[in-house]
Amino acid sequence: MIRVLIADDQALVRGGFRVLVDSEPDMAVVGEAGDGGTAAALARETRPDVVLMDVQMPGVDGLEGVRRIVGDPELSGVRVLILTTFDQDDYAIEGLAAGASGFLLKNTDPAQLLHGIRVVAGGEELLSPGLTRRLIARMTTPSAVDHSVFDQLTTREREVVALAAQGLSNEEITRELVISPATTKTHISRALAKLGARDRAQLVALAYRHGLVQPG
Repeated sequence: MIRVLIADDQALVRGGFRVLVDSEPDMAVVGEAGDGGTAAALARETRPDVVLMDVQMPGVDGLEGVRRIVGDPELSGVRVLILTTFDQDDYAIEGLAAGASGFLLKNTDPAQLLHGIRVVAGGEELLSPGLTRRLIARMTTPSAVDHSVFDQLTTREREVVALAAQGLSNEEITRELVISPATTKTHISRALAKLGARDRAQLVALAYRHGLVQPG
């Protein structure tokens, strides 16, 4: 059972998310919060697997809420998925820098949102479709193409990294390459270790910075 905490300053929005999440047999809402500070406090009480965090809330906003949750050693297993009506790269960059595991717009299709919760609960990062290329373009600086940084990767590992850089989740990579989910996770883990990347976002940044894939 995936335990979900919802943080949004609008009760109607929280109610809609609650109905959607509770309708799934493998999910349950364990709490609601109207600001980031309350969300962090409730996270300590309820120990959710995933926090759906709005960005713009009165008082303590969602980004600060992310920082408080990620910075609490007792909440190391809690993952945060940012939800916002604002399709602005700055929010995504700040959110990921604060430690969020994903970023989706509130107008995302319900099925995609539920999929996103499962992806994040499973330990992966998730970016809104269409946002990845713009985000990475801002996170990286132009440099001469240097593929040599990927010489230590196997051909399959390169393929997996390239697909991750295009915004595909592990599940989608598994289908694309017709390999097992365990094999996909192994390739991602080995690529992270070989390239010295902290997380998936940094791995994607390397792919763009060194020309493994191109924006656009």
